[in-house]
Amino acid sequence: MPTKAKAKNDPLNRSFEPYKETKGEEYMSEPMRAHFTAILGKWKLELMQEVDRTVHHMQDEAANFPDPADRASQEEEFSLELRARDRERKLIKKIDQTLQLIEDNDYGWCDSCGVEIGIRRLEARPTATLCIDCKTLAEIKEKQIGS
Repeated sequence: MPTKAKAKNDPLNRSFEPYKETKGEEYMSEPMRAHFTAILGKWKLELMQEVDRTVHHMQDEAANFPDPADRASQEEEFSLELRARDRERKLIKKIDQTLQLIEDNDYGWCDSCGVEIGIRRLEARPTATLCIDCKTLAEIKEKQIGS
């Protein structure tokens, strides 16, 4: 029975069947693009469901506590939730952009050097736009500049 891979540090615990290339298969073939479309679609759906849960939670839990400390705790909790949802909103936008790249047959190649990003890297980070070498170099430059 095939094992399901789980992306490291994935807060949503996405799981999927790792893609098995066939001998001589061209990089980013139709089945490969369909594989990543499914991963991204599922991830987007999970994020959207989390947004809905947050909205319902905030509506259900909203209360006007007479104690200022209780009110402050609730406001802090809601603030943290909203920040997390804002990050997820940006991620949903990035997922949509990635799905468009797949549709346009421009998915899977490094924006910097043009080489294949690689299936395993894309499975770990489906929205990646840089190969591991260019990403590592960008991170080194970022550390040197300090921004």
